[in-house]
Amino acid sequence: MAEVKISSKNQIVIPKEARQALGVKAGDKLLAVVRGNDLLVLRKPVSHSAAIHGLGAGVYPSDYLDKERDSWE
Repeated sequence: MAEVKISSKNQIVIPKEARQALGVKAGDKLLAVVRGNDLLVLRKPVSHSAAIHGLGAGVYPSDYLDKERDSWE
């Protein structure tokens, strides 16, 4: 784990190991996510819909959608 320091211009340098692990290079866009007192730096997905596809799988029973549609009639 590498330590980073905030410069007087409020910038940080992402360590080489982290850049290589994420596969990012100069000019790439990253996402900064604040979770409580933590900052997560994530590679920006090419497609947000592809990145979240399937996150809701298994949340509802398999027949839930059919029951909902039947209740509309």
